[in-house]
Amino acid sequence: MRLRNVKNKEEIMNNSNYLVKNPSNNKGKWNKFFNNNKPIYVEIGMGKGKFIIEHAKMYPEINFIGIEKYDSVVARSLQKIPDNLNNLAILRADALDIDDIFDKEIDKIYLNFSDPWPKKRHHLRRLSSKVFLDKYDNLFKNQKVIEMRTDNRDLFQYSLVSFSSHGYILEEVTLDLHSDNMPLITTEYEDRFSKNNMPIYYVRCIKK
Repeated sequence: MRLRNVKNKEEIMNNSNYLVKNPSNNKGKWNKFFNNNKPIYVEIGMGKGKFIIEHAKMYPEINFIGIEKYDSVVARSLQKIPDNLNNLAILRADALDIDDIFDKEIDKIYLNFSDPWPKKRHHLRRLSSKVFLDKYDNLFKNQKVIEMRTDNRDLFQYSLVSFSSHGYILEEVTLDLHSDNMPLITTEYEDRFSKNNMPIYYVRCIKK
C-alpha cells in the first residue's frame, strides 16, 4: 500500500472524538466504553475506513471498532466519519498488540485485504497465521467468527489451511465474491479490484 502523508494528521487525530487515544485502558470493558451490551465487531487493518464506517451506519445495533497502524491512513478515515455515530471507535494500533487491547469481548473479526507478506520467511506476520490466531483466541467472547476478503490467492489458500488447522470450520467459501453474492458494503481496495475484474476471495469461518 502506497502511503501519502497527511500534513495535518496530528491535528485531525487529536481533535477527533472517534479516535481512542489509549485503547489498552478499555481492555475487558469495551461495552462500558460504548455504554451498552451490543455485540462488538472489529476490523483489523481498516485502511481508509470505508468498510467499518459504512457498517456502523447501517447496523446501529452493533458496536464497531476499526484498527489501523498508520497515522496518515487513520487521519483519512477520521475525516470520513459523520457526526453522532455512537457505535464506532477507531484505534491507532499495531495488530501485534491486539491482545493488550481486548479480552474475551469480541464477537467477530474482519480481515479485509491484509498484507499478504509473500516471502516465506514472513508468513508468520500474516494476520491469519498461527501467531495471530493464538492471540484472537483470547479476544472472543463466546463463539469465534472471522470473515476474510482478499485479492491474493496465495494468502487465501494459506489462510484456509491455517484456519482449519486452528480448529475453525469453513462455513462459507467463495473464489469470486462479487460474482457469487455481491456484498452490500465494500472496501476501497475491493472497489478498485472489482473494476478491473479481479476476483475477490472470501471466507467466513467459525470456532466454537
